[in-house]
Amino acid sequence: MNDRMPESEHGPAGRLRRRGFLGALAAGATATLGQQSAVAAPAAATRPLFLGTYTSQPGGGSGVGLAAYHPVTGRITGTGVLTGVADPSYLALSPDRRTLYAVQENADGAVTAVRLAADGAHRVLGSRSTGGAGPCHLSVHPSGRWLLSANYLSGSVAVHPVDPATGALGERTALVTHSAPPPGPGQGGPHAHQIVTSPDGSHVLAVDLGNDTVYSYRLDPLAGTLSQVSTASLRPGAGPRHLTFHPGGRWAYLANELDNTAVVCAYDPATGRLTPGAPQSTGTGPGTSYPAQFLVTPDGRFGYLANRGHNSLTRYAVEDRGARLRLLDTVPVGGDFPRHIAFSPDHRLLFAGNQRSHTVTVFRVDPRSGQLRPTGEPFEAPMPVCVLPLQ
Repeated sequence: MNDRMPESEHGPAGRLRRRGFLGALAAGATATLGQQSAVAAPAAATRPLFLGTYTSQPGGGSGVGLAAYHPVTGRITGTGVLTGVADPSYLALSPDRRTLYAVQENADGAVTAVRLAADGAHRVLGSRSTGGAGPCHLSVHPSGRWLLSANYLSGSVAVHPVDPATGALGERTALVTHSAPPPGPGQGGPHAHQIVTSPDGSHVLAVDLGNDTVYSYRLDPLAGTLSQVSTASLRPGAGPRHLTFHPGGRWAYLANELDNTAVVCAYDPATGRLTPGAPQSTGTGPGTSYPAQFLVTPDGRFGYLANRGHNSLTRYAVEDRGARLRLLDTVPVGGDFPRHIAFSPDHRLLFAGNQRSHTVTVFRVDPRSGQLRPTGEPFEAPMPVCVLPLQ
């Protein structure tokens, strides 16, 4: 395992060191997260917020964090914890917004389905094995019929069917282990870090940090199997971590964890082929800042990159219909080690989950300039490594 990778980034310490339906959330949950010092916004105006964490690391949580945020002020109020899910380090929502899915990022990797309730009485439906170790990312296919997951430690990706009536997960229909090309020096093997569906819905792309490769697959819509159609190679030691598509669907942006770069990639919907361009600066200076995640505004004009080592957010202007990134600035994130960033559904707020400072910071997004302005005091939460704000 690459000794440049940050400790306690995935899973238990010493073992996985790398890495309006909903209404009010449950007020009577088993534990309460820290609350902002300012007076809470009116409950009727708030929106649900879910927080992923590690339950097996010191300072971690005890399940999926439950909170609420005000859509104007960005103020967050903790409301409890949904227990019964171990190491829920990444979360995703079904297209109908009625089911929450979480990875269980540990040696016996699993994915868990949670049925959401308007009264906050959320119910764990059950878990299914991913067939690998250390699943760190999942996403729901736009059809809502398939759950896709990436196993970091074993370098594999999996597919599970979703019951259309209940949102529950069926037995795994696919498991593909990445084996070629060989991993870069010191990267210790394949490490699948993300799996997403392309905007056209025709292909599934898996980002492998250990192999410096993005794999493109076709998903059989009936059988739930994956067939590889192409690969995209990054320069050795880049460590691609997170891929985000431009709204136009012809360009995508990669955050490279190990060489501190961002890459613009051309995407061909007909073939699923991704073609990486030249590495670009993150604006964080020399050294490795462990870029974590890229976001793009829905109008395709601005991009944001979370830099964990630098504790900052880089802002880019997106130009030439998505084909070019122009570095604008970096701003302090207001916390330590921003593992995950997310827009509110209306894209007026940006949330950053800061793993090491145990805080969530919130920024207003200026729709004209793309500038980020912090709002209020950081919200305290145990090791927030994923932030999922809902409408």
